[in-house]
Amino acid sequence: MKRRMLNTLLLTLLVMGSAALTPAQSTQAPKTAATPATATPAAGFRAEFMRQLDDMEKKYVDLAQAVPQEKYAWRPGEGVRSMSEVFMHLAVANFFIPQFVGAKPPAGIDRNMERTVTDKTKVVEMLKQSFDHVRQAAMNTPETDLDKPATFFGRATTVRDVFFTMATHMHEHLGQSIAYARMNSIVPPWTAARATGGPPRPRQ
Repeated sequence: MKRRMLNTLLLTLLVMGSAALTPAQSTQAPKTAATPATATPAAGFRAEFMRQLDDMEKKYVDLAQAVPQEKYAWRPGEGVRSMSEVFMHLAVANFFIPQFVGAKPPAGIDRNMERTVTDKTKVVEMLKQSFDHVRQAAMNTPETDLDKPATFFGRATTVRDVFFTMATHMHEHLGQSIAYARMNSIVPPWTAARATGGPPRPRQ
């Protein structure tokens, strides 16, 4: 319950931050996912982040597609997120957190989508779009800007730390999604692939 309250506060602050963000709080001019980006970096922090991002997107999308529609409403107990709410919580955060490095969320994205978007096809679509948004934010951030100051929920930090926080948030809720799937006898696709001769991957 305490964890749910913290996550709810996180998204509330994200929405408030999107309205209150000022040039003094952001180190870059606001951008959107449609802003033309530079080529994918070959080395450095952003290249490492992009590799993490690609891995997270594939796992989230594969798992979301492996879960039957009837399980999207499943939740492990009263007062905690359902399967679809976990996926959409991650998607909404992916749209809003990049605002702290200057990438505004696309029009029409709001916090309530965590609870209102429950159709499997739409959830998968939103996950893909949210990862694209984060990818554009990373590609539009020069390597030289990573150590610039940023304000994240009132805390003074750096642009690099905002990206690092996004990565850890993705990993946190992937673990939650895996646990939900396992509780419903759904084997993560990348784990199932090992049984059919796929490349070895860490056990999850």
